[in-house]
Amino acid sequence: MRVCSLELFDFRNYAHAELGFDGGLTAILGDNGQGKTNLLEAIGVSGGIGSVVGVPHACLVRQGADLAVVRCQVRTDNERDILIESEISGSGRNRFRLNKQNLSRRRDLLGVLTLTVFAPTDLMLVKGSPVERRRWIDNALSTIEPKFGLHCSEIERILRQRNALLKQIAKKVDTHAFATLDVWDNKLAKVGGIIRAGRRKLLQKISPKLNTDYRHMAGRKAVVCARYESSWDEETLLDALVEARETDVRRRYSTVGPHRDDIELLVDGMPARTHASQGEQRSLAIALRLAVDAEIRECRRLRTVVLLDDVFSELDVIRANALLEILPPGQHILTSTTAMLPDGAKPDQIVDIQSGTLSIRS
Repeated sequence: MRVCSLELFDFRNYAHAELGFDGGLTAILGDNGQGKTNLLEAIGVSGGIGSVVGVPHACLVRQGADLAVVRCQVRTDNERDILIESEISGSGRNRFRLNKQNLSRRRDLLGVLTLTVFAPTDLMLVKGSPVERRRWIDNALSTIEPKFGLHCSEIERILRQRNALLKQIAKKVDTHAFATLDVWDNKLAKVGGIIRAGRRKLLQKISPKLNTDYRHMAGRKAVVCARYESSWDEETLLDALVEARETDVRRRYSTVGPHRDDIELLVDGMPARTHASQGEQRSLAIALRLAVDAEIRECRRLRTVVLLDDVFSELDVIRANALLEILPPGQHILTSTTAMLPDGAKPDQIVDIQSGTLSIRS
């Protein structure tokens, strides 16, 4: 799978831009603030993951415009051409089309253009809050099996309804409301159990690859563990919800479930968040991305498109070259300043950016 071309209208700092991509390594070079990351964001939108830096869609519309348009031409591993079109509204509803056919939601693009993204913000996978790690593993599972994404959407809907009901009960005890709460508890228990099982299974499967890639990045032998921390014990989630009901009503939100779980990352038995150096934390974050990429490739039988957003500015020379050595085969698109491009990077194509103007070096 590879991105063949990208066309933008009123996207970020681009009034209009077109760019064709080589199938190997493309290096997008320029000073800070010129629009390098914006190109990767457009690819992220086309892949259904949204902005690679996590901003709302409305922020992707060029200042003064009402609508941004992204057209991305993709070629699959079996040489099938796909056109992905995205219309991003500054205030209204976004629209997505696949080969001129309308899609009902952005999530339907997941798996059409399969991406693995490396960015400086990946450090938050190790140092950040549990929500960062839950998002990472749920996005991975949704890419491997799109049906899992439906479970994630369903659990969000169930939690909204259940939390609204808890607030209602806290204000006024209502027998009928408690009966309705039983219904939502059953729904939450069913979907929540599926989500926890899927997360645990994926962590177990990627463990060997995670250790191998961490050792390569860190340059030393170490044992890495990604341990799932559940908000309920080995009892059923339904039993845990019944036990937590009094607390939930008092606090007016659901205190147990997959939305309260975490993944504890350990290096040689110690929490990486507090005991690993920043270089070790970056090595671990990269290893997490690589391990999931390998699992996606194996399960989906395809090559992902790898995006690297200014990651070399955050790595020393040894780690930068170590990453280049273990990148999976296929198309790689990276952004960097010229000064930060490692000597080990041998681009097949170099794109220079200055003030939103693109030029391909001959």
